[in-house]
Amino acid sequence: MKSILRKRTSHKQGGDTSGEQMELQDSLDYQFIEELKKTELSLLLEDNHGFIKAIFQDCSDVVVREFEIEPNIPALLLFVDGLTNTQLLNDTMKSLMLLGGGETSIERIAGAILPVSQTQISSNYGDLLVSVLGGDAALLVEGNAKAILLGIRGTEKRSVAEPETETVVRGPKEGFVESIRTNTSMIRRKLKTPRLKMKSMCIGKESNTNIVVCYMDDLAMPSLVEEVIKRLELIKIDAILESGMIEELIQDNAYSPFPQMQYTERPDVVAGALMQGRVTILTDGTPFALIVPFVFIQTMQTGEDYYERFQIGSFLRMLRYIFGFLSLTTPALYVAITTFHQELLPTTLMLSVAASREAIPFPAVVEAFIMEITFEALREAGIRLPKAVGSAVSILGALVVGQAAVQAGIVSAPMVIVVSITGIASFTIPRFNGAIAIRMLRFPFLIAGALFGFYGIFFSLMILIGHMANLRSFGVPYLSPLGPLSSGDVKDVFIRAPWWQLEKRPEFLPVQDAQRMDDKLSQQIMQDGGLDGSSIPHAHHSSEEGNENGSS
Repeated sequence: MKSILRKRTSHKQGGDTSGEQMELQDSLDYQFIEELKKTELSLLLEDNHGFIKAIFQDCSDVVVREFEIEPNIPALLLFVDGLTNTQLLNDTMKSLMLLGGGETSIERIAGAILPVSQTQISSNYGDLLVSVLGGDAALLVEGNAKAILLGIRGTEKRSVAEPETETVVRGPKEGFVESIRTNTSMIRRKLKTPRLKMKSMCIGKESNTNIVVCYMDDLAMPSLVEEVIKRLELIKIDAILESGMIEELIQDNAYSPFPQMQYTERPDVVAGALMQGRVTILTDGTPFALIVPFVFIQTMQTGEDYYERFQIGSFLRMLRYIFGFLSLTTPALYVAITTFHQELLPTTLMLSVAASREAIPFPAVVEAFIMEITFEALREAGIRLPKAVGSAVSILGALVVGQAAVQAGIVSAPMVIVVSITGIASFTIPRFNGAIAIRMLRFPFLIAGALFGFYGIFFSLMILIGHMANLRSFGVPYLSPLGPLSSGDVKDVFIRAPWWQLEKRPEFLPVQDAQRMDDKLSQQIMQDGGLDGSSIPHAHHSSEEGNENGSS
C-alpha cells in the first residue's frame, strides 16, 4: 500500500510539465486507480486507517469515525459529510454500539445487525473509495480484510418538475433531475418489465461519474449495445461534468454542425425511444439523457405529436418542416432576389422594396448580416439574463433596435420583416441543438446567395444534403428513412399516421422484434360500424313513455 502512495507522490513532486510527462501523469493516475482496485484490505484496522488517512489527506469533508463494538472491538466508519443520510448513519452507529454483542464477522454484522437495506461487501480499496465518494458509508472492523459498503446516500436534490426545454400542451409534466437514481426510477415506472436493462458504469479518473446505459433486452440489437458500452469504456478523461461531454466524445463525426445524438429531459421520450430499440445513456449530475442512434427527422418531432390526434400532429409537423426550411434560406433568398433576380418580384412589390432601400448605404448582404447578428445577440442576451428581465429585454430590444435602425436609414423595413420571419421560423424547431445548427448554416447560405444568387443557394443545398447523407449515428444513416428510402417509415416522417397504422417499429433501426402492435382493434371497430345509438334511451323517448302511462 505504501509503495503505491510513494510512487504517485514522488511522481507528482517531479515538476516536469512537458507533453510526454503529462501523458505519463495521466497513465499513472489511471494505473493508480487500477492498482487501488487490486489492493486488498488489511486484517489490521490500524493499517487500513493509516492508508485511508494518507489517501484523504487535507480532505476536510471526509469523516473517519473511530468507535468500539462491544466488548472493546475497534471499528471504523468512513463517509463524506453532506453526501450521506445523517439519520441512517446515526441508526447504524447505534445498532453497532448497542446491539453488536461482540460480533466481529463482517458477514454476520451485515446480515443480522445493520438496519440498512442496501449493503455490499468489498475487499479492495478501489471499490471502497469510489463508493464512499459517491455518498455511501464504509464500515471496517478489526480482524476483517473486508469492508461493508452502506447504501445510505442522502444528498440534497431538486424535486421533480416540468421540463423547461421541452414543454408540451398534452403529455406528462415530469422531467429528469440531477439524481441518476431518481431518473432510473422514473423510467422504470413507465416500463415495468424485467426486459429493461440498466448497466452501470463509472467514467472520469477524478470525478468518478456514474453512468447508466439503458436498453430493452428483447428489442435493442446486442451489437448496438456493445458499441455504446465500448465507446464509453474508451473515454479517458479527468472528469465528466455533463452529458454533453460524453456526446462530443463518442459521436461519429465531431466536425459536423448537426447533432448525432438526441438529448432529452423527458422520461416519456426516453421510454418511447427504448421501445423503438434505441439505447439511452443517463449521467449522474445532469437532467439530460442521451439517446442513440439519432436521425435528422427526429429534429422535427416531439412527443406531443403522438399524444394528440394524428391530424393535429401531422399539421404541426409539416408546419415545422416548412418553417425550418424558411429559417435556413429566407435571408439568402431575399438577398439573392434583390441583388440578382429582381424579375421574380411583381412590379409593384419591386418598386416598394427599391424605394425602401433607396437611402440605405449598405448592400443587401451587409444589411442582412447586421440584422441577423443583432437578432442572435438579442436572443443570447435574453437567455443569459435573469428570467424576470430576460424576456422583456429581448422583446423590447428587438422592437426598439429594429425601429431605430429603420428610422436611421441603416436597414430597410423589408429586411426587418425578413429577419423577424427567420427568427420566428427558427423557434418552431423543437430540438435546440438542431435549431442552432440551422442558425449557424444560415450565414454560409447568405454569403452564397449574395455572391452567386439562386445558383449559390442551390449549390449550397446540394453540399449540405451530401454532407448529411454521409453522416452516420452509430451505423444508422443520418437521413433515414429518406436516404436510403424506407417506404414503410415514410408515414411517420412529414406526417404522423394514425396509431393503428404504426403497427411496426421503424425499419431503418435494426431491432430484434419489429412488431409493435396489431391492427385487430381498428378492424373490429370498422367491422362493427360503431354504436349506432338506437339502444340509447333519449330524453324525448322517456317523456313520451311517461305521457302514455299517465293517460292510460
